[in-house]
Amino acid sequence: MSSSVYQINKGINKSIEFKGLKAQYIWYLGGGAVTLMIFFAVLYIIGLPSLICVGLIGIAGGFLVFKIYRMSNKYGEHGMMKALAAKQVPKCIKTYSRAAFIKL
Repeated sequence: MSSSVYQINKGINKSIEFKGLKAQYIWYLGGGAVTLMIFFAVLYIIGLPSLICVGLIGIAGGFLVFKIYRMSNKYGEHGMMKALAAKQVPKCIKTYSRAAFIKL
């Protein structure tokens, strides 16, 4: 039995990277995997044949991995938070009153 060692930290003051996933995307993939396991258990308990359950979970798992790797490559470590914050900034501010410009 061989032991495999995975290198997680790339250096001092750099974010965690594992197999190409950066920072929080590792947690997103882990949470998605746990969710898919729970979903598999629910489908199996309902009474669906196991091959259908495995097929559905396999397709959903492949889609999950594809999307998370794509987000990790597109946004990077902090890019997704910046993109979500930029969407909340208004394009313009309208005022229909002169009260904002009057000094008291």
